[in-house]
Amino acid sequence: MAGIYIHIPFCRKACHYCNFHFSTSLQNVPEVLKAIETEIELRSGEVVETIKTIYFGGGTPSLIDTNAIERILVQVRKHFTIHPDAEITLEANPDDITIEKANDWKSIGINRFSIGIQSFADEFLVWMNRAHNAKQSFTAIDTIRKAGFENFSIDLIYGTPGQSLTGWREDLQTAIDLKVPHLSCYALTIEEKTALYHLIQKGEKEAVSQDEQAERFQLLMQLCSTAGYHHYEISNLALAGFESQHNSAYWEGVPYLGIGPSAHSYDGKMRKWNIANNSSYTKGILNNNPQFEEELLSDNDKFNEYCMTAIRRSKGIEKQKIISLGGADRLLVVNEMIKPYINSGRIREDLDGWKLTNEGKFFADGIAASLFIID
Repeated sequence: MAGIYIHIPFCRKACHYCNFHFSTSLQNVPEVLKAIETEIELRSGEVVETIKTIYFGGGTPSLIDTNAIERILVQVRKHFTIHPDAEITLEANPDDITIEKANDWKSIGINRFSIGIQSFADEFLVWMNRAHNAKQSFTAIDTIRKAGFENFSIDLIYGTPGQSLTGWREDLQTAIDLKVPHLSCYALTIEEKTALYHLIQKGEKEAVSQDEQAERFQLLMQLCSTAGYHHYEISNLALAGFESQHNSAYWEGVPYLGIGPSAHSYDGKMRKWNIANNSSYTKGILNNNPQFEEELLSDNDKFNEYCMTAIRRSKGIEKQKIISLGGADRLLVVNEMIKPYINSGRIREDLDGWKLTNEGKFFADGIAASLFIID
């Protein structure tokens, strides 16, 4: 079943590390939201499958008036067939969450949250230029539970310069003690064109240490495994039954439709992405002249993308999937390429395929890249 991603490109503040498309100017919010509603109608013929997941990302969707979110959902329901048990996620920042909003979100059909907490320590929230504080994070979790939400995720970032191993342990233990059902934990990365990159280049911020990040990732695996979390994707861990259906579908190559500026779509054969400019996006959609780029995937592209996503999941690389993508000969090639990683203890093999060991998870991207087929 397919999914729909809706990009809300507005934020209250610009986090230093963020490289997603967003604007802190809220002047043209109504026009962009109108364009999003219009794009849903324009592209209604692109997906005929039942929609199993809807995900409001950004940006900061929780910043937007609930009535606007409801209008978008009404438009989606009008033009697509939605599964009665569809997972409908809203990304939210702690400072936006009130009991009134939570009740309103629930009333319009939101049934899952992804909360951008990042850290329970105020000093690191300031370092990242986040808009909230630690107290608001605790309040937000308590509030959504009071509103009746059981299914939610929080984001945590590790490897921030100055964060001790003890500090990271405290962040993780806090989440575990709160019985947060889903954790998305990311190593701080320095992306070009972000404020953090330029601050580090100017010597105003300290660079990250990959050795320290590896140490913190090891602790993540140890603590969460003991606490009963399923490490189902390298950056994602969940208590039983709380895995993200939307993100899991991405990793499994399920088609999805991306709505909004910079949003990406995939139909199994082609990738398509909207222009990452609010004004150009809005003008194009409202004039029935959408601005986007697209790429037809070759067989090798599909194979490479599968390796990149599958290696990160607990299911690993499946032998039958390799055969479906490249035949029995491709399976023999992959088998030979993976042998050195089995010998080094970074991959284990079973009847179905190959999975990373805990040691191998540190090298996931490099291992995947080594399996790529170049056109």
